[in-house]
Amino acid sequence: MSNSAPRDIQQEELLEMEDQGKRYGSHVEENNEPDACASCCRYILIFFSWLLMFFTFPFCLCASIKIIQEYERAVIFRMGRISGGAKGPGLFFILPCTDEIRIVDQRTISFDVPPQEVLSKDSVTVTVDAVVYFKVFNPVMAVVNVENYQGSTRLLAATTLRNILGTKTLAEMLSNRDTVSAEMQANLDVGTDPWGVKVERVEIKDVRLPLQLQRAMAAEAEASREARAKVIAAEGEQNASRALKEAADIMNESPSALQLRYLQTLNTISAEKNSTIIFPLPIDMLKGFGSK
Repeated sequence: MSNSAPRDIQQEELLEMEDQGKRYGSHVEENNEPDACASCCRYILIFFSWLLMFFTFPFCLCASIKIIQEYERAVIFRMGRISGGAKGPGLFFILPCTDEIRIVDQRTISFDVPPQEVLSKDSVTVTVDAVVYFKVFNPVMAVVNVENYQGSTRLLAATTLRNILGTKTLAEMLSNRDTVSAEMQANLDVGTDPWGVKVERVEIKDVRLPLQLQRAMAAEAEASREARAKVIAAEGEQNASRALKEAADIMNESPSALQLRYLQTLNTISAEKNSTIIFPLPIDMLKGFGSK
């Protein structure tokens, strides 16, 4: 259920965009209404086109019948003006002498943004590359409003990548890639909407740092780890000294405990190092030397 809900929402958005495209096509056609003289010439040329097709039938069918695929849409210009909205998919008919057809692919297109050298907010030069996924939701706008929607989208993606990364620090680029990608997608979507292009996804592929900066960051991380290791070792020695002090206080309270500890040490030495010669020395004698 969780996967089907976003798909339904995306399909509804695409259907709404297609409806907007149809309304846009009809709006363009209404705004481009010719005057009386141009309309008369237009009808005359269309009449001669039909007359030519009549005399060349059925050979003219090769140039008049067009078939486009399910993922394609056709924008027809009749006498230089848009004839209705986008046509297709399937079979449709055109006039060979007066109609010009432009086919637009509505599948998702992906391209790599060339590596861009960016100066971050904290004055660090990095090289970043990304990948962009987009598709055409309005073929009429993609043909009429922009000369080359694919090339324009590529150039806009490279410019947007530099502009957005210029406002981020190096730490934000490395740790918040999802946020940077979402912000870039939103800005690209706003810029390409008049072209009939929907940016579906943007992904940051790689952030390459200068070699000197990599060495400096590695040295900083190593120094930080060594400092933490020294702190941990010092804390261990401090805890061990406290434990030894408590043990010494306990042995000082009980003289027999020191004798038992002495015997235990002799037993350990004799078990581990058999070649060692041990000379037992009474504890009372040591006390005598200590009193002097």
